[in-house]
Amino acid sequence: MSPEVKQCQNCKTPFTIEPDDFAFYEKIKVPPPTWCPECRMIRRFVFRNERHLFRRKDDVTGEEIFSGFSPQVQEKVYERDYWWSDAWDPMDYGREYDFSRPFFDQFRELMHDVPRPSRNIVNLINSDYSNQAGYLKNCYLCFDLNRAEDSAYLVHSYDQKDCFDVTDSMRGELNYDDLAVNDCFRTMFSYGCEGCHNLWFSRNCTGCSDCFGCTNLRRKQYHIFNRPYTKEAYFEELKRLGLGSFSALTRLQEKVGKAWLGAPYRFMLGWHNVSVTGDWIANSKNVRDSFRVADAEDSRFCQGLVNGVRDSYDFTVWGNECERIYEGTEIGMKCRDVRFSLNCWPAVQDVEYSAECHSCASLFGCVGLKKKSYCIFNKQYSKEEYLALREKVIQHMNSMPYTDTQGKIYRYGEFFPPEFSPFAYNETIAQDFFPLAREKALREGYLWRDPEAREYQTTIDAADLPDHIRDVQDSILKEIIKCASCGKAYLIIQMELEFLRRMSLPLPRLCVDCRFLERIKHRNAPRFHHRKCKCAGRADDNGIYQNQTAHFHGSPHCPNEFETSYAPERPEIVYCEQCYQAEVV
Repeated sequence: MSPEVKQCQNCKTPFTIEPDDFAFYEKIKVPPPTWCPECRMIRRFVFRNERHLFRRKDDVTGEEIFSGFSPQVQEKVYERDYWWSDAWDPMDYGREYDFSRPFFDQFRELMHDVPRPSRNIVNLINSDYSNQAGYLKNCYLCFDLNRAEDSAYLVHSYDQKDCFDVTDSMRGELNYDDLAVNDCFRTMFSYGCEGCHNLWFSRNCTGCSDCFGCTNLRRKQYHIFNRPYTKEAYFEELKRLGLGSFSALTRLQEKVGKAWLGAPYRFMLGWHNVSVTGDWIANSKNVRDSFRVADAEDSRFCQGLVNGVRDSYDFTVWGNECERIYEGTEIGMKCRDVRFSLNCWPAVQDVEYSAECHSCASLFGCVGLKKKSYCIFNKQYSKEEYLALREKVIQHMNSMPYTDTQGKIYRYGEFFPPEFSPFAYNETIAQDFFPLAREKALREGYLWRDPEAREYQTTIDAADLPDHIRDVQDSILKEIIKCASCGKAYLIIQMELEFLRRMSLPLPRLCVDCRFLERIKHRNAPRFHHRKCKCAGRADDNGIYQNQTAHFHGSPHCPNEFETSYAPERPEIVYCEQCYQAEVV
Protein backbone atom coordinates (compact mmCIF):
# COMPACT_ATOMS: atom_id res chain seq x y z
CA MET A 1 0.00 0.00 0.00
CA SER A 2 1.30 3.47 -0.88
CA PRO A 3 1.24 6.58 1.33
CA GLU A 4 -1.86 8.69 0.95
CA VAL A 5 -2.09 12.46 1.39
CA LYS A 6 -5.32 13.80 2.86
CA GLN A 7 -6.57 17.25 3.81
CA CYS A 8 -7.36 17.69 7.49
CA GLN A 9 -11.06 18.21 8.03
CA ASN A 10 -10.30 20.64 10.85
CA CYS A 11 -7.29 22.82 9.88
CA LYS A 12 -7.40 22.12 6.11
CA THR A 13 -3.67 21.35 5.90
CA PRO A 14 -2.44 18.18 4.15
CA PHE A 15 -1.20 15.20 6.15
CA THR A 16 0.15 11.82 5.09
CA ILE A 17 -1.13 8.40 6.09
CA GLU A 18 1.68 5.89 5.67
CA PRO A 19 1.47 2.16 4.91
CA ASP A 20 2.24 1.24 8.54
CA ASP A 21 -0.61 3.49 9.63
CA PHE A 22 -3.05 1.80 7.26
CA ALA A 23 -1.91 -1.58 8.57
CA PHE A 24 -2.69 -0.50 12.13
CA TYR A 25 -6.14 0.83 11.21
CA GLU A 26 -6.92 -2.40 9.39
CA LYS A 27 -5.78 -4.48 12.34
CA ILE A 28 -8.12 -2.73 14.79
CA LYS A 29 -10.91 -2.37 12.21
CA VAL A 30 -11.30 1.41 12.11
CA PRO A 31 -11.35 3.80 9.14
CA PRO A 32 -8.38 6.12 8.51
CA PRO A 33 -8.59 9.50 10.31
CA THR A 34 -9.98 12.63 8.69
CA TRP A 35 -8.13 14.99 11.07
CA CYS A 36 -4.35 15.49 11.02
CA PRO A 37 -2.28 14.16 13.96
CA GLU A 38 -1.95 17.55 15.66
CA CYS A 39 -5.65 18.37 15.45
CA ARG A 40 -6.50 14.89 16.73
CA MET A 41 -4.12 15.42 19.64
CA ILE A 42 -5.57 18.80 20.63
CA ARG A 43 -9.08 17.36 20.33
CA ARG A 44 -8.12 14.78 22.98
CA PHE A 45 -6.28 17.37 25.08
CA VAL A 46 -9.46 19.41 25.62
CA PHE A 47 -10.92 16.47 27.57
CA ARG A 48 -8.02 16.49 30.07
CA ASN A 49 -8.17 18.85 33.06
CA GLU A 50 -4.84 18.09 34.69
CA ARG A 51 -4.26 20.73 37.36
CA HIS A 52 -7.40 22.79 38.05
CA LEU A 53 -9.42 22.03 41.18
CA PHE A 54 -12.80 23.55 42.03
CA ARG A 55 -15.19 23.72 44.95
CA ARG A 56 -18.70 22.66 44.01
CA LYS A 57 -21.80 21.03 45.45
CA ASP A 58 -22.15 17.25 45.60
CA ASP A 59 -25.26 16.36 43.57
CA VAL A 60 -26.33 13.85 46.24
CA THR A 61 -25.75 15.57 49.57
CA GLY A 62 -25.46 19.20 48.52
CA GLU A 63 -22.26 19.43 50.57
CA GLU A 64 -19.23 21.29 49.22
CA ILE A 65 -16.56 19.03 47.72
CA PHE A 66 -13.34 19.36 45.72
CA SER A 67 -13.73 18.44 42.07
CA GLY A 68 -12.05 18.61 38.69
CA PHE A 69 -15.41 19.81 37.33
CA SER A 70 -16.31 23.45 37.59
CA PRO A 71 -19.63 24.20 39.35
CA GLN A 72 -20.79 25.62 36.02
CA VAL A 73 -20.72 22.31 34.07
CA GLN A 74 -23.93 20.44 33.27
CA GLU A 75 -22.69 17.03 34.42
CA LYS A 76 -23.91 15.58 37.68
CA VAL A 77 -20.98 15.08 40.05
CA TYR A 78 -20.85 12.72 43.00
CA GLU A 79 -18.21 12.72 45.71
CA ARG A 80 -15.62 10.18 44.66
CA ASP A 81 -16.21 7.52 47.35
CA TYR A 82 -19.99 7.65 46.88
CA TRP A 83 -19.60 7.36 43.11
CA TRP A 84 -17.60 4.15 43.53
CA SER A 85 -20.07 2.67 46.01
CA ASP A 86 -23.10 0.47 45.31
CA ALA A 87 -25.48 3.20 46.50
CA TRP A 88 -26.46 4.00 42.93
CA ASP A 89 -26.62 2.05 39.66
CA PRO A 90 -25.45 3.53 36.34
CA MET A 91 -27.56 0.90 34.54
CA ASP A 92 -30.61 2.87 35.70
CA TYR A 93 -29.68 5.39 33.00
CA GLY A 94 -29.84 2.78 30.22
CA ARG A 95 -31.82 3.61 27.10
CA GLU A 96 -32.71 2.27 23.68
CA TYR A 97 -30.71 3.41 20.71
CA ASP A 98 -32.68 5.86 18.59
CA PHE A 99 -32.01 5.42 14.87
CA SER A 100 -33.78 8.69 14.07
CA ARG A 101 -31.00 10.77 15.67
CA PRO A 102 -27.20 10.92 15.28
CA PHE A 103 -25.22 8.75 17.68
CA PHE A 104 -23.22 11.67 19.10
CA ASP A 105 -26.38 13.62 19.96
CA GLN A 106 -27.62 10.71 22.02
CA PHE A 107 -24.27 10.02 23.65
CA ARG A 108 -23.93 13.63 24.75
CA GLU A 109 -27.24 13.37 26.59
CA LEU A 110 -26.06 10.21 28.32
CA MET A 111 -22.84 11.96 29.40
CA HIS A 112 -24.89 14.75 30.95
CA ASP A 113 -27.28 12.36 32.71
CA VAL A 114 -24.91 9.79 34.23
CA PRO A 115 -23.08 11.13 37.32
CA ARG A 116 -19.31 11.58 37.19
CA PRO A 117 -16.85 11.11 40.10
CA SER A 118 -15.60 14.36 41.60
CA ARG A 119 -11.92 13.38 41.30
CA ASN A 120 -9.74 10.60 39.92
CA ILE A 121 -7.81 9.66 43.04
CA VAL A 122 -6.60 6.48 44.76
CA ASN A 123 -5.21 6.10 48.29
CA LEU A 124 -4.61 9.70 49.33
CA ILE A 125 -3.54 10.45 52.90
CA ASN A 126 -3.76 14.08 54.00
CA SER A 127 -3.65 15.15 50.34
CA ASP A 128 -7.15 16.43 49.62
CA TYR A 129 -6.04 19.30 47.40
CA SER A 130 -4.96 16.94 44.61
CA ASN A 131 -6.43 15.25 41.54
CA GLN A 132 -5.49 12.71 38.88
CA ALA A 133 -3.31 11.19 41.57
CA GLY A 134 -2.64 8.03 43.54
CA TYR A 135 -0.72 6.93 46.61
CA LEU A 136 0.06 10.35 48.06
CA LYS A 137 0.84 11.26 51.65
CA ASN A 138 1.02 14.80 53.00
CA CYS A 139 0.87 16.39 49.55
CA TYR A 140 -0.69 19.70 48.53
CA LEU A 141 -1.84 20.93 45.11
CA CYS A 142 -0.38 17.94 43.31
CA PHE A 143 -1.75 16.73 39.97
CA ASP A 144 -1.17 13.84 37.59
CA LEU A 145 1.04 12.32 40.25
CA ASN A 146 1.74 8.81 41.47
CA ARG A 147 3.55 7.90 44.69
CA ALA A 148 4.70 11.02 46.52
CA GLU A 149 5.19 12.18 50.09
CA ASP A 150 5.63 15.51 51.89
CA SER A 151 5.54 17.49 48.64
CA ALA A 152 3.62 20.31 46.98
CA TYR A 153 2.99 21.84 43.55
CA LEU A 154 3.99 18.74 41.54
CA VAL A 155 2.60 17.97 38.08
CA HIS A 156 2.99 14.87 35.89
CA SER A 157 5.59 13.16 38.06
CA TYR A 158 5.99 10.07 40.22
CA ASP A 159 8.08 8.71 43.09
CA GLN A 160 8.76 12.10 44.69
CA LYS A 161 9.67 12.86 48.30
CA ASP A 162 10.17 16.29 49.85
CA CYS A 163 9.93 18.02 46.46
CA PHE A 164 8.32 21.32 45.52
CA ASP A 165 7.44 22.92 42.16
CA VAL A 166 8.57 19.96 40.07
CA THR A 167 7.10 18.96 36.70
CA ASP A 168 7.56 15.96 34.40
CA SER A 169 9.99 14.13 36.64
CA MET A 170 10.59 10.62 37.95
CA ARG A 171 12.15 9.46 41.21
CA GLY A 172 13.33 12.53 43.07
CA GLU A 173 14.01 13.77 46.57
CA LEU A 174 14.65 17.27 47.94
CA ASN A 175 14.27 18.84 44.48
CA TYR A 176 12.94 22.33 43.75
CA ASP A 177 11.64 24.13 40.68
CA ASP A 178 12.77 21.45 38.23
CA LEU A 179 11.57 20.18 34.87
CA ALA A 180 12.31 16.68 33.53
CA VAL A 181 14.83 15.64 36.18
CA ASN A 182 14.97 11.89 36.75
CA ASP A 183 16.68 9.97 39.56
CA CYS A 184 17.94 13.23 41.05
CA PHE A 185 18.56 14.39 44.64
CA ARG A 186 18.85 17.99 45.87
CA THR A 187 18.56 19.43 42.37
CA MET A 188 17.37 23.03 42.04
CA PHE A 189 16.17 25.09 39.05
CA SER A 190 17.35 22.43 36.58
CA TYR A 191 16.07 20.80 33.40
CA GLY A 192 16.67 17.54 31.57
CA CYS A 193 19.08 16.03 34.11
CA GLU A 194 19.43 12.38 35.09
CA GLY A 195 21.13 10.62 37.99
CA CYS A 196 22.46 13.83 39.56
CA HIS A 197 22.64 15.34 43.02
CA ASN A 198 23.43 18.74 44.48
CA LEU A 199 22.83 20.57 41.19
CA TRP A 200 21.85 24.19 40.67
CA PHE A 201 20.62 25.80 37.42
CA SER A 202 21.91 22.97 35.22
CA ARG A 203 20.68 21.60 31.90
CA ASN A 204 21.06 18.17 30.31
CA CYS A 205 23.60 16.83 32.79
CA THR A 206 23.97 13.12 33.60
CA GLY A 207 25.64 11.49 36.59
CA CYS A 208 26.89 14.83 37.92
CA SER A 209 27.13 16.19 41.44
CA ASP A 210 27.90 19.55 43.01
CA CYS A 211 27.58 21.60 39.83
CA PHE A 212 26.17 25.08 39.20
CA GLY A 213 25.03 26.66 35.94
CA CYS A 214 26.30 23.74 33.86
CA THR A 215 25.17 22.29 30.54
CA ASN A 216 25.77 18.97 28.81
CA LEU A 217 28.15 17.54 31.42
CA ARG A 218 28.63 13.81 32.08
CA ARG A 219 29.86 12.43 35.39
CA LYS A 220 31.44 15.69 36.54
CA GLN A 221 31.77 17.20 40.02
CA TYR A 222 32.59 20.65 41.37
CA HIS A 223 31.93 22.62 38.18
CA ILE A 224 30.53 26.14 37.84
CA PHE A 225 29.41 27.21 34.35
CA ASN A 226 31.26 24.11 33.05
CA ARG A 227 34.57 25.15 34.61
CA PRO A 228 36.20 22.75 37.12
CA TYR A 229 36.90 23.86 40.70
CA THR A 230 38.50 22.21 43.68
CA LYS A 231 36.04 21.07 46.32
CA GLU A 232 37.03 23.89 48.66
CA ALA A 233 36.90 26.56 45.95
CA TYR A 234 33.52 25.29 44.70
CA PHE A 235 31.77 25.62 48.04
CA GLU A 236 33.46 28.94 48.73
CA GLU A 237 32.13 30.27 45.42
CA LEU A 238 28.62 28.95 46.16
CA LYS A 239 28.71 30.73 49.50
CA ARG A 240 29.77 33.93 47.76
CA LEU A 241 26.87 33.68 45.30
CA GLY A 242 24.37 34.05 48.15
CA LEU A 243 21.79 31.57 46.93
CA GLY A 244 19.41 32.31 49.80
CA SER A 245 18.83 35.80 48.39
CA PHE A 246 16.05 36.39 45.87
CA SER A 247 17.85 39.32 44.22
CA ALA A 248 21.04 37.26 43.89
CA LEU A 249 19.13 34.35 42.37
CA THR A 250 17.42 36.67 39.90
CA ARG A 251 20.78 37.97 38.65
CA LEU A 252 22.13 34.42 38.41
CA GLN A 253 19.08 33.23 36.45
CA GLU A 254 19.78 35.83 33.76
CA LYS A 255 23.39 34.67 33.49
CA VAL A 256 22.35 31.02 33.42
CA GLY A 257 19.82 31.68 30.65
CA LYS A 258 22.55 33.13 28.42
CA ALA A 259 24.86 30.21 29.20
CA TRP A 260 22.19 27.67 28.32
CA LEU A 261 21.53 29.33 24.95
CA GLY A 262 25.27 29.39 24.24
CA ALA A 263 25.63 25.60 24.33
CA PRO A 264 24.16 22.97 21.95
CA TYR A 265 20.77 21.43 22.54
CA ARG A 266 20.17 17.84 21.56
CA PHE A 267 17.51 17.68 18.84
CA MET A 268 15.29 15.67 21.21
CA LEU A 269 15.23 14.86 24.90
CA GLY A 270 15.38 11.11 25.38
CA TRP A 271 16.90 8.31 27.38
CA HIS A 272 17.62 4.66 26.49
CA ASN A 273 15.61 4.43 23.27
CA VAL A 274 15.76 2.42 20.05
CA SER A 275 14.33 3.81 16.81
CA VAL A 276 12.15 6.63 18.14
CA THR A 277 11.09 10.07 16.95
CA GLY A 278 9.47 12.83 18.96
CA ASP A 279 10.55 14.36 22.26
CA TRP A 280 10.79 13.47 25.94
CA ILE A 281 10.87 9.73 25.26
CA ALA A 282 12.48 7.13 27.54
CA ASN A 283 13.05 3.36 27.51
CA SER A 284 11.06 2.93 24.31
CA LYS A 285 11.35 1.16 20.96
CA ASN A 286 9.74 1.88 17.60
CA VAL A 287 7.79 4.85 18.91
CA ARG A 288 7.20 7.67 16.43
CA ASP A 289 5.92 11.24 16.59
CA SER A 290 5.26 11.00 20.31
CA PHE A 291 5.84 13.13 23.39
CA ARG A 292 6.36 12.45 27.11
CA VAL A 293 6.38 8.68 26.69
CA ALA A 294 8.20 6.09 28.83
CA ASP A 295 8.37 2.33 28.26
CA ALA A 296 6.41 1.99 25.04
CA GLU A 297 6.78 0.00 21.84
CA ASP A 298 5.38 0.05 18.30
CA SER A 299 3.25 3.15 18.84
CA ARG A 300 2.68 6.48 17.15
CA PHE A 301 1.12 9.89 17.87
CA CYS A 302 1.07 9.28 21.65
CA GLN A 303 1.49 11.65 24.61
CA GLY A 304 1.90 11.26 28.37
CA LEU A 305 2.27 7.47 28.54
CA VAL A 306 4.13 5.33 31.09
CA ASN A 307 4.85 1.75 32.12
CA GLY A 308 4.21 -0.53 29.23
CA VAL A 309 2.18 0.64 26.22
CA ARG A 310 2.24 -1.49 23.09
CA ASP A 311 0.86 -1.20 19.59
CA SER A 312 -1.17 1.99 20.13
CA TYR A 313 -1.93 5.14 18.16
CA ASP A 314 -3.30 8.53 19.23
CA PHE A 315 -3.23 7.63 22.91
CA THR A 316 -3.01 10.47 25.43
CA VAL A 317 -2.19 9.97 29.14
CA TRP A 318 -1.48 6.93 31.23
CA GLY A 319 -0.63 3.33 30.31
CA ASN A 320 0.45 0.54 32.69
CA GLU A 321 0.42 -2.48 30.39
CA CYS A 322 -2.01 -1.27 27.75
CA GLU A 323 -2.25 -2.57 24.21
CA ARG A 324 -4.05 -1.56 21.03
CA ILE A 325 -5.44 1.73 22.32
CA TYR A 326 -6.63 4.16 19.66
CA GLU A 327 -7.97 7.69 20.06
CA GLY A 328 -8.21 7.44 23.84
CA THR A 329 -7.29 9.51 26.85
CA GLU A 330 -6.89 8.55 30.52
CA ILE A 331 -6.80 4.83 29.79
CA GLY A 332 -4.76 2.55 32.05
CA MET A 333 -3.99 -0.65 33.94
CA LYS A 334 -4.06 -3.64 31.58
CA CYS A 335 -6.54 -2.29 29.05
CA ARG A 336 -6.85 -3.82 25.58
CA ASP A 337 -8.61 -2.81 22.38
CA VAL A 338 -10.06 0.48 23.62
CA ARG A 339 -11.13 2.94 20.93
CA PHE A 340 -12.56 6.47 21.03
CA SER A 341 -12.93 6.47 24.83
CA LEU A 342 -11.87 8.44 27.87
CA ASN A 343 -11.13 7.69 31.50
CA CYS A 344 -11.62 3.93 31.32
CA TRP A 345 -9.66 1.61 33.64
CA PRO A 346 -8.65 -0.99 34.86
CA ALA A 347 -8.67 -4.12 32.66
CA VAL A 348 -11.11 -2.63 30.16
CA GLN A 349 -11.32 -4.57 26.89
CA ASP A 350 -13.07 -4.12 23.57
CA VAL A 351 -14.70 -0.82 24.55
CA GLU A 352 -15.68 1.95 22.13
CA TYR A 353 -17.09 5.45 22.52
CA SER A 354 -17.35 5.17 26.29
CA ALA A 355 -16.44 7.30 29.27
CA GLU A 356 -15.72 6.57 32.92
CA CYS A 357 -16.17 2.79 32.58
CA HIS A 358 -14.19 0.40 34.75
CA SER A 359 -13.40 -3.35 34.64
CA CYS A 360 -15.72 -3.75 31.66
CA ALA A 361 -15.65 -5.55 28.32
CA SER A 362 -17.57 -5.20 25.05
CA LEU A 363 -19.22 -1.82 25.53
CA PHE A 364 -20.32 0.74 22.97
CA GLY A 365 -21.46 4.24 23.92
CA CYS A 366 -21.60 3.72 27.69
CA VAL A 367 -20.92 5.99 30.66
CA GLY A 368 -20.08 5.15 34.27
CA LEU A 369 -20.38 1.35 34.12
CA LYS A 370 -18.49 -1.04 36.40
CA LYS A 371 -17.93 -4.75 35.73
CA LYS A 372 -20.38 -4.92 32.84
CA SER A 373 -20.27 -6.52 29.40
CA TYR A 374 -22.30 -6.33 26.19
CA CYS A 375 -23.94 -2.97 26.86
CA ILE A 376 -24.91 -0.14 24.51
CA PHE A 377 -26.04 3.18 26.01
CA ASN A 378 -25.93 1.53 29.47
CA LYS A 379 -28.50 -1.07 28.42
CA GLN A 380 -27.73 -4.78 28.81
CA TYR A 381 -27.84 -7.17 25.82
CA SER A 382 -26.88 -10.75 25.17
CA LYS A 383 -23.63 -11.27 23.29
CA GLU A 384 -25.43 -12.01 20.05
CA GLU A 385 -27.77 -9.01 20.43
CA TYR A 386 -24.84 -6.75 21.28
CA LEU A 387 -22.76 -7.73 18.26
CA ALA A 388 -25.69 -7.32 15.88
CA LEU A 389 -26.74 -3.95 17.30
CA ARG A 390 -23.16 -2.67 17.33
CA GLU A 391 -22.87 -3.24 13.58
CA LYS A 392 -26.17 -1.45 12.99
CA VAL A 393 -25.08 1.51 15.15
CA ILE A 394 -21.82 1.85 13.21
CA GLN A 395 -23.69 1.81 9.92
CA HIS A 396 -26.06 4.43 11.31
CA MET A 397 -23.16 6.63 12.46
CA ASN A 398 -21.91 6.63 8.87
CA SER A 399 -25.29 7.18 7.22
CA MET A 400 -26.46 9.84 9.73
CA PRO A 401 -23.31 11.63 10.92
CA TYR A 402 -23.19 14.33 13.56
CA THR A 403 -22.22 17.88 12.56
CA ASP A 404 -20.71 20.09 15.25
CA THR A 405 -21.08 23.85 15.68
CA GLN A 406 -18.03 24.44 13.44
CA GLY A 407 -19.43 22.32 10.61
CA LYS A 408 -17.09 19.33 11.23
CA ILE A 409 -18.64 15.95 10.38
CA TYR A 410 -18.39 13.01 12.78
CA ARG A 411 -18.85 9.48 11.54
CA TYR A 412 -17.60 6.23 13.06
CA GLY A 413 -13.86 6.65 13.56
CA GLU A 414 -13.85 10.17 15.05
CA PHE A 415 -13.14 10.96 18.69
CA PHE A 416 -15.70 13.05 20.60
CA PRO A 417 -16.25 16.62 19.37
CA PRO A 418 -14.42 19.22 21.51
CA GLU A 419 -17.77 20.84 22.33
CA PHE A 420 -18.65 17.69 24.32
CA SER A 421 -15.89 18.33 26.84
CA PRO A 422 -17.06 19.46 30.29
CA PHE A 423 -13.87 21.49 30.56
CA ALA A 424 -13.12 24.90 29.13
CA TYR A 425 -10.13 25.09 26.80
CA ASN A 426 -8.23 27.18 29.36
CA GLU A 427 -8.79 24.51 32.03
CA THR A 428 -7.10 21.76 30.02
CA ILE A 429 -3.65 20.65 28.92
CA ALA A 430 -4.51 22.05 25.48
CA GLN A 431 -3.97 25.52 26.93
CA ASP A 432 -0.69 24.45 28.57
CA PHE A 433 0.79 23.22 25.28
CA PHE A 434 -1.08 25.30 22.70
CA PRO A 435 -2.18 28.49 24.47
CA LEU A 436 -4.97 30.50 22.88
CA ALA A 437 -6.45 33.87 23.71
CA ARG A 438 -10.06 33.80 24.80
CA GLU A 439 -11.42 35.26 21.55
CA LYS A 440 -9.51 32.83 19.35
CA ALA A 441 -10.55 29.83 21.44
CA LEU A 442 -14.22 30.83 21.20
CA ARG A 443 -13.89 31.50 17.48
CA GLU A 444 -12.52 27.99 16.97
CA GLY A 445 -15.47 26.47 18.80
CA TYR A 446 -13.93 25.75 22.19
CA LEU A 447 -15.54 26.51 25.51
CA TRP A 448 -13.86 29.24 27.56
CA ARG A 449 -14.49 29.84 31.23
CA ASP A 450 -13.12 32.86 33.06
CA PRO A 451 -11.83 31.89 36.52
CA GLU A 452 -14.22 32.62 39.33
CA ALA A 453 -13.34 35.90 40.99
CA ARG A 454 -12.24 35.34 44.57
CA GLU A 455 -12.29 38.21 46.98
CA TYR A 456 -9.01 37.57 48.77
CA GLN A 457 -7.63 40.68 50.42
CA THR A 458 -3.87 40.40 50.01
CA THR A 459 -1.80 41.50 52.97
CA ILE A 460 1.60 41.88 51.31
CA ASP A 461 2.99 42.34 47.82
CA ALA A 462 5.54 39.83 46.60
CA ALA A 463 7.97 42.70 46.01
CA ASP A 464 7.89 43.47 49.74
CA LEU A 465 8.88 39.99 50.91
CA PRO A 466 12.22 39.65 52.72
CA ASP A 467 15.03 39.25 50.21
CA HIS A 468 16.88 36.51 52.12
CA ILE A 469 15.35 33.37 53.58
CA ARG A 470 17.19 33.94 56.88
CA ASP A 471 15.10 37.06 57.43
CA VAL A 472 11.73 35.30 56.97
CA GLN A 473 9.69 34.95 60.16
CA ASP A 474 7.01 32.34 60.88
CA SER A 475 4.45 35.11 60.56
CA ILE A 476 4.77 34.75 56.76
CA LEU A 477 2.43 31.76 57.08
CA LYS A 478 -0.38 34.16 57.96
CA GLU A 479 0.20 36.49 55.03
CA ILE A 480 -1.80 36.49 51.79
CA ILE A 481 0.73 37.40 49.12
CA LYS A 482 0.01 39.24 45.87
CA CYS A 483 1.71 37.53 42.91
CA ALA A 484 4.31 39.72 41.19
CA SER A 485 3.09 38.59 37.77
CA CYS A 486 -0.69 38.06 37.68
CA GLY A 487 -1.67 39.79 40.93
CA LYS A 488 -3.52 36.77 42.31
CA ALA A 489 -3.26 35.74 45.94
CA TYR A 490 -1.11 32.86 47.15
CA LEU A 491 0.19 31.46 50.43
CA ILE A 492 3.36 29.97 51.84
CA ILE A 493 2.48 26.72 53.62
CA GLN A 494 4.26 25.27 56.64
CA MET A 495 6.13 22.41 54.97
CA GLU A 496 7.11 24.70 52.09
CA LEU A 497 8.66 27.20 54.49
CA GLU A 498 10.52 24.44 56.30
CA PHE A 499 11.85 23.15 52.98
CA LEU A 500 12.99 26.60 51.81
CA ARG A 501 14.81 27.17 55.09
CA ARG A 502 16.42 23.73 54.94
CA MET A 503 17.62 24.30 51.35
CA SER A 504 18.43 27.98 51.95
CA LEU A 505 16.13 29.15 49.17
CA PRO A 506 14.29 32.49 49.05
CA LEU A 507 10.51 32.83 49.09
CA PRO A 508 8.89 32.61 45.63
CA ARG A 509 7.52 35.86 44.20
CA LEU A 510 5.03 34.17 41.88
CA CYS A 511 1.85 32.23 42.59
CA VAL A 512 1.71 28.49 41.94
CA ASP A 513 0.18 28.86 38.45
CA CYS A 514 2.67 31.48 37.32
CA ARG A 515 5.58 29.39 38.62
CA PHE A 516 4.28 26.43 36.63
CA LEU A 517 3.95 28.51 33.46
CA GLU A 518 7.46 29.89 33.86
CA ARG A 519 8.84 26.38 34.35
CA ILE A 520 7.19 24.87 31.28
CA LYS A 521 8.62 27.57 29.02
CA HIS A 522 11.55 25.13 28.78
CA ARG A 523 9.17 22.44 27.50
CA ASN A 524 8.38 22.63 23.80
CA ALA A 525 4.94 21.89 22.44
CA PRO A 526 4.49 18.42 20.88
CA ARG A 527 4.76 19.87 17.40
CA PHE A 528 7.59 18.56 15.23
CA HIS A 529 9.62 20.32 12.55
CA HIS A 530 12.01 19.01 9.91
CA ARG A 531 15.38 20.70 10.40
CA LYS A 532 19.07 20.42 9.63
CA CYS A 533 21.79 20.14 12.25
CA LYS A 534 23.20 23.56 13.22
CA CYS A 535 26.80 22.29 13.35
CA ALA A 536 28.89 24.07 10.72
CA GLY A 537 32.08 22.09 11.34
CA ARG A 538 34.13 23.91 13.92
CA ALA A 539 31.25 25.89 15.40
CA ASP A 540 27.51 26.31 15.10
CA ASP A 541 26.00 28.18 12.16
CA ASN A 542 26.24 31.55 13.91
CA GLY A 543 29.64 31.03 15.50
CA ILE A 544 28.26 31.32 19.02
CA TYR A 545 29.45 27.92 20.22
CA GLN A 546 32.91 26.59 19.38
CA ASN A 547 33.03 22.80 19.12
CA GLN A 548 35.30 21.11 21.63
CA THR A 549 36.11 18.05 19.48
CA ALA A 550 36.30 17.02 15.82
CA HIS A 551 33.01 15.71 14.44
CA PHE A 552 32.39 12.85 12.02
CA HIS A 553 31.81 15.25 9.10
CA GLY A 554 35.01 17.23 9.62
CA SER A 555 35.06 20.92 8.71
CA PRO A 556 32.11 20.91 6.24
CA HIS A 557 28.61 21.49 7.53
CA CYS A 558 26.90 18.49 9.15
CA PRO A 559 24.64 16.76 6.58
CA ASN A 560 22.21 15.28 9.14
CA GLU A 561 18.52 16.18 9.21
CA PHE A 562 15.90 15.27 11.79
CA GLU A 563 12.47 15.91 13.26
CA THR A 564 12.55 18.12 16.34
CA SER A 565 10.22 20.07 18.60
CA TYR A 566 12.50 23.12 18.28
CA ALA A 567 10.92 25.39 15.68
CA PRO A 568 13.33 26.88 13.10
CA GLU A 569 12.87 30.41 14.45
CA ARG A 570 13.90 29.38 17.98
CA PRO A 571 17.27 30.71 19.28
CA GLU A 572 18.61 27.37 20.56
CA ILE A 573 21.64 25.78 18.90
CA VAL A 574 20.16 22.42 17.89
CA TYR A 575 22.57 19.59 17.05
CA CYS A 576 21.89 16.14 15.68
CA GLU A 577 22.59 13.10 17.84
CA GLN A 578 26.13 12.53 16.49
CA CYS A 579 27.27 16.11 16.84
CA TYR A 580 25.66 16.50 20.25
CA GLN A 581 27.26 13.32 21.60
CA ALA A 582 30.64 14.43 20.29
CA GLU A 583 30.36 17.50 22.49
CA VAL A 584 29.12 15.91 25.70
CA VAL A 585 30.73 12.45 25.94
